Amino acid sequence: MESTIILTDETGKTLPCNIEATIAVDDVEYFLLQPVDNSVQIFAWEQGEDEDDEILVDIEEEELETVFSTAQAVLSEQNLKLKRTAYALTVEGELPEFDEDEVFTVDLDDESFEEYQELAKFLYEEQPYSVFTALDPLMFFAKLSPSGAYELLSQEELEMIQPYIEEHMIDDEEED
Repeated sequence: MESTIILTDETGKTLPCNIEATIAVDDVEYFLLQPVDNSVQIFAWEQGEDEDDEILVDIEEEELETVFSTAQAVLSEQNLKLKRTAYALTVEGELPEFDEDEVFTVDLDDESFEEYQELAKFLYEEQPYSVFTALDPLMFFAKLSPSGAYELLSQEELEMIQPYIEEHMIDDEEED
């Protein structure tokens, strides 16, 4: 089996992914995928309640369109190529060494959190932005569609195979 596949979104953008694991459930093969390149996110900085308090804010697609070329230029100074890929932004190239001082923790809506390493800061029309990569890699679950293309699982499909995924992960840990 090939170890790298291509995901394509509804707009035709593609995302090359490595197949990290396969799980068969009821004669259907599911694939755990990790993008070949590192996923990144661009956040805006906003003033918090206190003068010294700054908050990271997700940006909308329109704003991303506006700042994308600036982010691309800033990352190119580090020999990183920012790409508009399917389902996520990615960067091609070698990331800078991990620096504990450059790690930010972002609280998510569901009372969990995610840690990010800051790759670059930039200004666009006096608004500060940062480009981050998650410390935990972005992963997707997909299956092969009847047309032969790989497609992401729906939330219902993911919930259906969740017990099998957990079982598979436990089996892998026991083999190590």
